Amino acid sequence: MTLFLRLLFRNKLAGFGAVVLGVIVVLAVLTPILPLQPPNETNTADRFLRPLQGGHLLGTDHLGRDLLSRLMWGTRLSLAVGFAAALVAGLVGAAIGVVAGYFGGRTDNVTMRGVDMLMAFPYILLALAIVAVLGPGLLNALIAVAVVNIPFFARNIRGVTVGIAHREFIDAAKLAGMGHTRILLSEVVPNIVPVVVIAMSTTIGWMILETAGLSFLGLGSQPPQADLGSMLGEARSALITAPHTSVVPGVMILLIVMSVNLLGDGIRDALDPRLRSGALARPMATTRVERAGAPMPKPEDGLLQIDDLETQFHVGTRVYKAVNKVSLALNPGECLGLVGESGSGKSVTALSVMGLVASPPGVITGGAVHLQGQDLIGAPYELLRTLRGRKVAYIFQDPLSTLHPLYRIGDQLIEAIRVHDPVSHAQAHRRAVKLLEDVRIPNAGARARAYPHELSGGMRQRVGIAMALANDPDIIIADEPTTALDVTVQAQILALLSDLRRDRGLAILFITHDFGVVGQLCDRVAVMYGGRIVEAGPTGDVLTAPAHPYTKRLIACVPELGGGQRALAAIPGLPPAVDNLPEGCAFAPRCDKAQPSCKTGEIDLTGDTRKVRCLFPEVAL
Repeated sequence: MTLFLRLLFRNKLAGFGAVVLGVIVVLAVLTPILPLQPPNETNTADRFLRPLQGGHLLGTDHLGRDLLSRLMWGTRLSLAVGFAAALVAGLVGAAIGVVAGYFGGRTDNVTMRGVDMLMAFPYILLALAIVAVLGPGLLNALIAVAVVNIPFFARNIRGVTVGIAHREFIDAAKLAGMGHTRILLSEVVPNIVPVVVIAMSTTIGWMILETAGLSFLGLGSQPPQADLGSMLGEARSALITAPHTSVVPGVMILLIVMSVNLLGDGIRDALDPRLRSGALARPMATTRVERAGAPMPKPEDGLLQIDDLETQFHVGTRVYKAVNKVSLALNPGECLGLVGESGSGKSVTALSVMGLVASPPGVITGGAVHLQGQDLIGAPYELLRTLRGRKVAYIFQDPLSTLHPLYRIGDQLIEAIRVHDPVSHAQAHRRAVKLLEDVRIPNAGARARAYPHELSGGMRQRVGIAMALANDPDIIIADEPTTALDVTVQAQILALLSDLRRDRGLAILFITHDFGVVGQLCDRVAVMYGGRIVEAGPTGDVLTAPAHPYTKRLIACVPELGGGQRALAAIPGLPPAVDNLPEGCAFAPRCDKAQPSCKTGEIDLTGDTRKVRCLFPEVAL
């Protein structure tokens, strides 16, 4: 609850809406005990008094009734009706949506066609028709407003329920013998409650406005009972001679609807888990840097030098140390493999090189990244923008999500070329076709006119490689580029990268969790665990004689083609949470050779050509 309130009031507009609505609600609740004049007491001698005249703070209406008193009682009534309508519409609509989304099939079709029919009518006309059938009155107006808003909730909740109904935990509940009613109440409903709350919080203001509209037309609150809409309706005849009688309820409606909408938007954001990670905040152009101390000295040689890099994610009060004092070196024409389980920090390390870690919540808190002697940590955005793509290019894991679905392949390559090289469109098109030929895409000219969805996964990945090569970079960072591909296409992509490295002199930082790929492509390998490098060295040495127990266990998980002489052993336990890393060696809780000394103090990465972060390595270095 504390975190929710902190996230809610982080949004200043939501906080303002909460304060304004809170004041209005408190005053409405206290109305019966406030020293107000009777709201329905008439005095024709005091008709249309101006504010502050005759002891009336806000003046009087056409019958001499005190506007302040009628405003307070009318606000109380309008709030009650609006909240009640939202509650009824939300509960009924959610029930319809849950049933339709969970059972699907004919139930879904029949139910949603009925909902579609209701949505086909303009909501205000449908509300007027319902009131015409039921008759004027505030209760009937409430029913009408609730009914016309039920389809909105039903459609919204139905869409969420469809996604939940096909999740594995629902299948597990069915296999456990649970009935539909129990599954709905214990598994589905708890997952859709936040969506219902968000939908209600963002529509209450609209329902108050709809109710006021019906009362304005004389179909809601009936004289002498006052609500905000009826006050406006009664005052419209005196809009010129006594404008304050319209302004007073109009301003109150404005304040209520505005505050409810602002608060509803804040509640929606605060309940969104992405807000906790800063994903909904305005992103910075580059990763935020909070590096203490002076920058590290420039290395004498090497293409890319990473020294003691630290990248963290600040989420609320928690700090996730995704990358912790990582040091790597990449030489021209070399391929360095970065290996580890998911969540070990491989991708964050690569993204930190060019300042691409999302901020917030990402922060680079230490270390240096030198590209050809130039420190990139904290470098101006303009400099990083010129280096991205031209000096360092990136190949992402899923090409379908990185290629724009609405633009042709050739247009996207042309854009990548012209960002750094202001050539004509025709020249860029010729280069784009040549790039597609270089990555061995047949019929490159025709493929350049295709959209991403018209290509296979392997072809899309080749396009991603072509885009990375568009400006002849010195370094390519390949973030698991073969994970989503089948074995045959994977081998073709690896062969292509190997040939490109040989022909163009590229240096490659290859991120993977597959030691088979590492052995085929990489000159050196670095193994990451818990945000740190635990072993590094020449690929052949590490694969044949791993020094760190974690590396040895990873290699033991790799099946041997035609082998079958050893059992595949999974690593017990789970990787550590990087916001609560254990003291000493992070792998110690999962290591069968851990000693008490492994769980205390800092363990350094030692060695020269071969490096290992272990007090008791498997082999002597």
